Amino acid sequence: MKTNSNTPLQFSCGATMKNKFMLAPMTNTQSFENGQLSDEEFHWLTMRAEGQFGMVMTCASHVQENGKGFPGQLGIFSDEQIPGHTELAKSIKSYGSLAVIQLHHAGMRSPSELIDGLPVCPSKNEKHNARELSLDEIYELKNNFVKAANRAKKCGYDGVEVHGAHGYILTQFLSSEINKRTDQYGGSLVNRSRLFFEIINEIRSTCGADFLIGVRLSPERFGMDILEIKEICKRLVTENKIDFIDLSLWDVFKYPEQKDFQNKTLLEHFTELDYKNVLVTVAGKINSGENVTKILNTGIDFVCIGRSGILHHDFPVQVIKDPSFKSIETPVSKDYLINEGLSDTFINYMRRWPNFVKDEAS
Repeated sequence: MKTNSNTPLQFSCGATMKNKFMLAPMTNTQSFENGQLSDEEFHWLTMRAEGQFGMVMTCASHVQENGKGFPGQLGIFSDEQIPGHTELAKSIKSYGSLAVIQLHHAGMRSPSELIDGLPVCPSKNEKHNARELSLDEIYELKNNFVKAANRAKKCGYDGVEVHGAHGYILTQFLSSEINKRTDQYGGSLVNRSRLFFEIINEIRSTCGADFLIGVRLSPERFGMDILEIKEICKRLVTENKIDFIDLSLWDVFKYPEQKDFQNKTLLEHFTELDYKNVLVTVAGKINSGENVTKILNTGIDFVCIGRSGILHHDFPVQVIKDPSFKSIETPVSKDYLINEGLSDTFINYMRRWPNFVKDEAS
């Protein structure tokens, strides 16, 4: 069986995605320190819409000023940021792509030099020099996620993705290793996931039935447990308040790090679940048309493209035209990346990835 990557998908909320390619939410450090959108980030994202990604997702955008996770991060915590987001959403949608913003708070992973005071965490964390959130601060955090979603809707975005992966604040609540609270937000999985589900439920309640809502989860690292993340997925499906689950697997073909679960791939652990009305996407080293076909043939609904979306603004066009297309080998030159819509700032950030940007001296 070969699944066509160019057929449209409809989400439960009614939104239609024109093909099965989503641009992954990627840190790019290109915007202003006050969280306002820059021309560089606008160009990077709209070029991907022009390149026919069915869904274009922003980088992780913080919902509180003190939840900033990296320099030059695009924010959604203030009404002052509305004009930039309005222009961005309008431009992305003008190419027929769904415009989605990822809602984020870095928690204990907020670099201290980027925020006022100490980073925050469900419970005190000495390694990150983070302080514990009070109950009132948890309520405020929840409200800020919900306000950010409503702000996004006002800006014209088709929807939001709630970032519950990669060790950021909601992952910190989900993790039994990190979350040592003894109140209703700590202890059992039900308690540790309480904030996550409260945020989802209130976004759905306030933004309405026709607003696209996704969540990002990662089943490994940062104290995540495969069985617990599977339970979270089952509950998300049962409660039916979201439209899609975005599983960040690091490598879609890898086996789990937990030895007890190495009888099958990480992907197989999650494709065995029944998602009913909830669509599913996966991310992690999908760098060729062959990979895309292989993933879609497992029953995954659409693919989430990161690295290859940086290297090819029109990766969907290339794969649809030629199912044997392979992403260019790295390292690539700075000039190549400039032509693909990256600014000097983003290119310098990408130098953190081994063997990605060619050494200019060579």
